[in-house]
Amino acid sequence: MERRNLALLCAGVLCFWLFALAFGTAEGRGVAVQAELPTAAPAAVEDVPVVDAAAQPQLSLNCRAAILVDQDTGTVLYEKNADEQVPIASITKVMTLLLTFETIHNGQLTLETTVPVSEHAYHMGGSQIWLEPGEQFTLDEMIKAICVSSANDAAVALAEFVGGSEEAFCRLMNDKAKALGMENTHFVNACGLDAEGHYSSATDVSIMARELMKHKDIFKYSGIWLDYLRNGQTQLVNTNKLLKSYNGITGLKTGTTSKAGVCICATAQRNDLSLVAVVLGANSGTERFAAAKTLLDFGFQNFETKAFPETADLPVRLPVKFGTEDFVGLECQRPEKLLFAKGATSNLTCKVDLPESIPAPVTKGMRIGTLSLYSEGGKIARYDIIATENTDKMDFKKALAILTNKAASM
Repeated sequence: MERRNLALLCAGVLCFWLFALAFGTAEGRGVAVQAELPTAAPAAVEDVPVVDAAAQPQLSLNCRAAILVDQDTGTVLYEKNADEQVPIASITKVMTLLLTFETIHNGQLTLETTVPVSEHAYHMGGSQIWLEPGEQFTLDEMIKAICVSSANDAAVALAEFVGGSEEAFCRLMNDKAKALGMENTHFVNACGLDAEGHYSSATDVSIMARELMKHKDIFKYSGIWLDYLRNGQTQLVNTNKLLKSYNGITGLKTGTTSKAGVCICATAQRNDLSLVAVVLGANSGTERFAAAKTLLDFGFQNFETKAFPETADLPVRLPVKFGTEDFVGLECQRPEKLLFAKGATSNLTCKVDLPESIPAPVTKGMRIGTLSLYSEGGKIARYDIIATENTDKMDFKKALAILTNKAASM
């Protein structure tokens, strides 16, 4: 048996050497031939802008700063002083809620978790539900109080419970803001009361709002118009009056202080189009809601989303020539939805451009091919198809090792 295995091993090595020699001679460079390989590249796309910034309409908005963003793609549809650092009042609570929902998502807390009330939370001014020291509410009730009545005391109690103290929680808020790329934001409290060094921007508000909207349960709270706590003794009425007057409104948060003025971050959805409108520094509630309505109307009247077309002919792996593995995995990162000017396109198709095989070596992240998106007007975007793993080039040493392992297992 040992002689048979040795013979098989020698025969395998000899066959491989003859094959490698023949392949190298055909290439004119011996066994050290290196085929020209595709270069590694990010899964970048050649996207055609949906919105021409130079063609932005002149909307009548009585506010200091504003922005309108498509929730799915993050495309900015309109902006006014969007990167100016300004106070944002209780819209601060969007970040407080985001960190809270993340702790729930991570399994650290549940909606039934009991949240205690401290002396510090009890002494919060502004909008509140009149929490008493030592009183306890479930996390569900605290979130409801924040979303519906914009309760400052509930926001601080929640911040202390999640972060250990409001100061520590603010560090978490600022860390999260930095991670999200919120370049014009700094928090010093969890509720949004005016304070030195506490500010954000319309752009940054839209960023944290879009992140919060990934937690779909937020809409179970932000869409509540009227509810009660303490067995019906405490009434909660939503501060977002658009819930009663705007078609498709889903939330999200209002805010008012003397320095911030009257503000709102409003979210709405019609069909598959989901929008985020931010209005900061209005002079009154009427102007705040009118500006948000103007932004949302502009978005729904002029834009639409379409699902990315199916790509059934996109393989999940590709054969590898002269590699230590026979195949390499493939992936193509592309959006689920695409944003277009309304009526700009009606028929979307895809074309996959891939070789039949790829020569080794293959590096993870290497661009192997492309997925092109077309409308009736021609190509509108290109998405890279990349390798998901490494595959080495076969050589004599690797082949010998493979044959030796196979022989040993016989």
